Amino acid sequence: MKLSILALFIILAPLGATFPAMAFSPEDLEQLKQTGLCPRCDLTSAPLGELNLNGANLRNANLSQANLSQSNLAGADLSEANLEAANLTGTNLTSATFTGANLKSATLENANLTRAGLFATNLDGANFKGATTTYANFRGSKFRLTTSPSGLVTSERRYW
Repeated sequence: MKLSILALFIILAPLGATFPAMAFSPEDLEQLKQTGLCPRCDLTSAPLGELNLNGANLRNANLSQANLSQSNLAGADLSEANLEAANLTGTNLTSATFTGANLKSATLENANLTRAGLFATNLDGANFKGATTTYANFRGSKFRLTTSPSGLVTSERRYW
């Protein structure tokens, strides 16, 4: 019996090392709330809903699976940030910059992206249903199974 438990542990132990931690850094969260500056911060799964982050610097930050719903990120710099599977429902992203960001599977329903710059952004599987995209620039962005503001879904075929 002890041998089989040991064998199971030896087989499963390496698998645990392959799963990334799914927690944000409390220090990074506090820095963002206090200063609005948090480049390269780890905010994975952070509760950032309904915050005023107007003009925040979140370049290269990890915001995967973060809840940013109903927040104000107008003029924020999210260049090269990882926002995979983030919740940006109803968020004000007016004039925000997303150059090179990863928004794969992100939810941007009813978000305001007026004049936002989404240059070379990964938008595979992102949901923009009901979003305002007036004057938003999507040049060089990747769309695959992306839901448009009107609810139409782009092709499964890659465009690059």
